[in-house]
Amino acid sequence: MSALPLPQDAIESHNAAHRAALAEDYEALGRTLARRGLDIDAIKGDVAGFSIAAPSWATGRGGTRFAKFAIPGEPTNIHEKLQDCAVVQQLSQATPRVSLHFPWDRADDYSALREEADALNLSFDAVNSNTFQDQPGLAHSYRNGSLAAVETVVREQAVAHNIDCIEIGKKLGSNAITVWIGDGSNFPGQQDFNRAFDRYIASAKAIYAALPTGWRMLLEHKLFEPAFYSTVISDWGSSLMAAQELGPKCQCLIDLGHHAPNVNIEQIVARLHRAGKLGGFHFNDSKYGDDDLDSGSINPHQLFLVFNELAEAKSSDPARFDPAYMIDQSHNVTDPIESLLSSTEAIVAAYAKAALVDREALHEAQERNDAMMAFQALRAAYKVDVSPILAMARVEKGGAIDVLGMYRQSRWRERKAQERKAVGLGAGIV
Repeated sequence: MSALPLPQDAIESHNAAHRAALAEDYEALGRTLARRGLDIDAIKGDVAGFSIAAPSWATGRGGTRFAKFAIPGEPTNIHEKLQDCAVVQQLSQATPRVSLHFPWDRADDYSALREEADALNLSFDAVNSNTFQDQPGLAHSYRNGSLAAVETVVREQAVAHNIDCIEIGKKLGSNAITVWIGDGSNFPGQQDFNRAFDRYIASAKAIYAALPTGWRMLLEHKLFEPAFYSTVISDWGSSLMAAQELGPKCQCLIDLGHHAPNVNIEQIVARLHRAGKLGGFHFNDSKYGDDDLDSGSINPHQLFLVFNELAEAKSSDPARFDPAYMIDQSHNVTDPIESLLSSTEAIVAAYAKAALVDREALHEAQERNDAMMAFQALRAAYKVDVSPILAMARVEKGGAIDVLGMYRQSRWRERKAQERKAVGLGAGIV
């Protein structure tokens, strides 16, 4: 039985005030695209079939190493997080899956949690393990590392936690586990680089061996923090080395903020796909480092270029193309639901624009060494305002034409502020 968080008739009523303008804009864009030989309805259908996962942890206010400033109505448990994720999905119709993080999202009964999500029209994406924090009752500390720790008992504890996450994921209907560790060093000489990597590989092999049939293991790299001098899995090269050594069910995950300044992330997409190791993408945005800013808020053109390479990979080799897409952000100054809605629209817009690229013209210009016309093939798609396509795809699936306007009209945050207990002071994203 469905238990959607917002009244569907309220969404329909809100849409009624915008339908005429949307129809006019959609028809006008359709005529423009038709002159380029593009069918707007086909593009809309492609957009309607695209989806990304929402992270449970992004439904609350994020934090920094210094402080967290909570807002009234934040979720305080996994059940309230699911409700907020359901709001995002109901309005955007593009985030039908939720990615959980353990032990942050522990529940008493995961079969019941799966039923709860189903009633909210949600399912579960990859599960995420946490061995970068010490938790109450933990036998051994991760202060000196986890999967790559010197101490055998610490590594065994970290492996056991990841396998526990897999077992939870099986109950939830997930089919992947994402592994990120903060292991590394902050002083020269603190660790032997290769021995630390070897310990990581040995631990990861034990996790890999526990993967059920049909599952994937996604390795996430990060340039720095909390290990500022050296990080064990610091870049896509280290991630690729590990994934190749572990086996075919292990692939690499790319996060937009986990790279050195000015790194060509779209080229990394192409390289990992070529190697058969493009496992997925975590969407956010970055100004200085791993900022976890809202997707498309700083560099929307880069987001488009990333999707152009993803579209190229799908077009050239569809049989091997199956990346896992998820938002991964920290909302420090906004209502998290509003940021998730805004980011979802930015991501879907980049996807839609990439679908407009004239690939034949692009490839011909590339083969002629015609740099300007190759660039213009991309620029022509990027300049298109695809918002009528996105809105029409949403409304036909029961979503809102104006997602932020409808969310504010619902007064969801204000109502939850009256119902939910207050979040305490703290630091970090939970």
